[in-house]
Amino acid sequence: MKATIIKTLGALLGFTVLISAAGCKESNPASSTTDTTKTDTVFAKGADLSWITEMEKSNIKFYNASGTAMEATALMKSLGMNSIRLRVWVNPSDGWCNTQDLLVKALRAKNLGMRIMIDFHYSDTWADPSNQTKPAAWTSLSFADLKTAVTTHTTEVLNVLKTNNITPTWVQVGNETSDGMLWEDGRASTNMANYAALTTTGYNAVKAIFPNAKVIVHINNGQDNSLFRWIFDGLTKYGAKWDVIGMSLYPSTTNWSTYNTQCLTNMNDMVSRYGKEVMICEVGMSWDSPAIAKSFLTDLIAKTKTVTGNKGLGVFYWEPEAYGNWKSYTLGAFDNTGKPTAAMDAFK
Repeated sequence: MKATIIKTLGALLGFTVLISAAGCKESNPASSTTDTTKTDTVFAKGADLSWITEMEKSNIKFYNASGTAMEATALMKSLGMNSIRLRVWVNPSDGWCNTQDLLVKALRAKNLGMRIMIDFHYSDTWADPSNQTKPAAWTSLSFADLKTAVTTHTTEVLNVLKTNNITPTWVQVGNETSDGMLWEDGRASTNMANYAALTTTGYNAVKAIFPNAKVIVHINNGQDNSLFRWIFDGLTKYGAKWDVIGMSLYPSTTNWSTYNTQCLTNMNDMVSRYGKEVMICEVGMSWDSPAIAKSFLTDLIAKTKTVTGNKGLGVFYWEPEAYGNWKSYTLGAFDNTGKPTAAMDAFK
């Protein structure tokens, strides 16, 4: 995004973001706020809000239950959330979710005293179980240079946050890497060793900037224990490093109870098998079934809190603020008037 857009969006919360080759700086009295992003024992109740700046640019508004317009991050906090998750792409064609756009959103969360999770996709666009496309600038790199690119990108993004006094509590190295990342070099089903090496490369880059940040490896289908054992047995075999096992869980309105039970069994198995903490990094359910969604979320939050050894760290809803068929996404938790549905009551 251009700096002029950054300044306009920043003005919504009364801060100015300065971007230069040396990094990014902010001018805001809230910058002296006590750092709440340090590792602690508070259960994370959060949301991925990566779309908010793009939605605002399209003049989409967000409202509380009384119909008062609010900035979406502040609205999430008022609904009981204490953490925000934000994705970052390497060089997206439209600028959204690049480093500068990430900074605007991260500053909002930081200034509200909310903890932050950074989600590196290591792509110019969506990375998920079906798509792990290298950034265009990385396509011809050798594997050694690809690892260097991962280190450089991770370092540059995190240094921008550090320059702006933002300390993430968690950092994902890859998004839903159920068959690895940065295909074809890092495809787990064909070269688990490379996937493990890329994971460790990301881990080391994170720790070099933020030693206390917890590094997450994030996999979809949290109900599928065999998938998780395959991935994490493979990562273990090749000496990969990570701190937290992240999961996505997207049940239907009819099978959510079964999925939650299976997910809890999987979480406890991950703790027992690998000695790691676990977290639900993404959940969602159809926006027009709010009562069922509330039951699903209430039960999942309760179950995650019972994980062995208090190693269930939290639950994040994926883009609950999306409404009105935004980007054809229908698993948000707001109605067509821009107000939160009853599903959000699960986080209070």
